[in-house]
Amino acid sequence: MIWNSESPLVGIRFEAIEVDCAGTHHLREGQPIYAARFLKVLKFHAPGLAAVKDASGSYHIRLDGSAAYVERFADAFGFYDGLAAVRDASGWFHVSVEGRAAYLERYAWCGNFQGGRMPVRDLAGLYFHLDREGNRTYGEQYLYAGDYRDGIACVRRLDGICIHIDPAGRQVHPTACLDLDVFHKGFARARDYRGWFHLCMDGKPAYGARFAEIEPFYNG
Repeated sequence: MIWNSESPLVGIRFEAIEVDCAGTHHLREGQPIYAARFLKVLKFHAPGLAAVKDASGSYHIRLDGSAAYVERFADAFGFYDGLAAVRDASGWFHVSVEGRAAYLERYAWCGNFQGGRMPVRDLAGLYFHLDREGNRTYGEQYLYAGDYRDGIACVRRLDGICIHIDPAGRQVHPTACLDLDVFHKGFARARDYRGWFHLCMDGKPAYGARFAEIEPFYNG
């Protein structure tokens, strides 16, 4: 049974569409929403497209299971703010909802476009962020660069130390740590030479204790 026109998919939340346990198609209230079957499917993201893979390659489909464009890639991932990371023989890059490359450059890896920025890794193994046109947003290069969350990203400098940066690449606060996460509920997981702790938005430790392991804050 396929989800029928009496209960249309138009207007529903994409979170209500699930990937079936075999990972070959999508379900709505336990029923397939289209007849096609794929080798692999990922979740739907706005504006209503999901990454899939079949014998022809990887691409994105609409809610009815039809291909959103004719291009095919070696790998394709979900859309975030109108751009999706893909990989072909030339490398990694981002595409629009029409399947067109957002910029000319190719990379060894690309992350998701979030908070107006996307992390990439170049062929030398170094990370930095791009804007949606593919322009570098600062001059520095890092051993690692993560996604932005609420305008702040975590990066690992070439000396191995982690800091928080803003969208222009400026250090948000003076604190640098051996390990560091993005802020969640106003606190970031951090590690110094004594152990793990939670860091406040101003870069000050939330308390004096240190631990072998900690989790992000939830509900206080």
